[in-house]
Amino acid sequence: MADTIGYVHSLESFGLVDGPGVRFVVFLQGCNLRCKFCHNPETWSCKGKNVEEWTAEKLFERIYRYRKYWAKNGGITVSGGEPLLQMDFMIELFEIAKKHNVHTAIDTAGQPFDDNNPEWMDKFKKLMSMTDLVILDLKEMNPEKHKNLTGFDNANILKMARWLSDNGKKMWLRHVLVPGLTDDPAGLEEMHKFISELNTVDRVEILPYHTLGLMKWEELKMKYPLEGVPVPTKEQVEEAQKILHTADYLQ
Repeated sequence: MADTIGYVHSLESFGLVDGPGVRFVVFLQGCNLRCKFCHNPETWSCKGKNVEEWTAEKLFERIYRYRKYWAKNGGITVSGGEPLLQMDFMIELFEIAKKHNVHTAIDTAGQPFDDNNPEWMDKFKKLMSMTDLVILDLKEMNPEKHKNLTGFDNANILKMARWLSDNGKKMWLRHVLVPGLTDDPAGLEEMHKFISELNTVDRVEILPYHTLGLMKWEELKMKYPLEGVPVPTKEQVEEAQKILHTADYLQ
């Protein structure tokens, strides 16, 4: 598995919203989900004209140059795309990171989780043993609505959240609030009930839907499926925060 090639979409050296402290954020290429509100559709394909190929060793050398910004609570966050599609590469990267006592986080939608595949789970468990924080998207609780929104149902994503809870892995949970799609009060109440049954959730965040990715859909000559959908108002965000009890998880 040594010198596995990682397919990287982009790098951000000073991330402030991708985990605790200042983070170096690695955005990996590839995602199975087809979220209607995706603001990075160019990351869907595993390869592309602007994708960079890195070995874990070379990438860590690049990342570690920025360690002076991390202070005591920063580190590395691997996002995407969907980072769990490149677990071999991530294992190598995090093995190096932990040798240098670097805090590690993964920002994932959880879709690749497959507890029926022993080989996949062995890799996942190894990766989790080197992961300090999992930032997990909960896009929708209703499986049919989730499939309409992303192309897949959410059964294995919820299984992953339970696995993380049962195995003592710290989580931040995020929910993108899209008016008319993911802001249904009953659905949010169901999500709150699910979250309240998890043991290791440190933070719950509402991410207001935005249209900043619209230009990317147009550049890719893809029809934007949420054309005309407004961004949520401040009041709508605050109401969702109340239902999900986000304030209960603020550190």
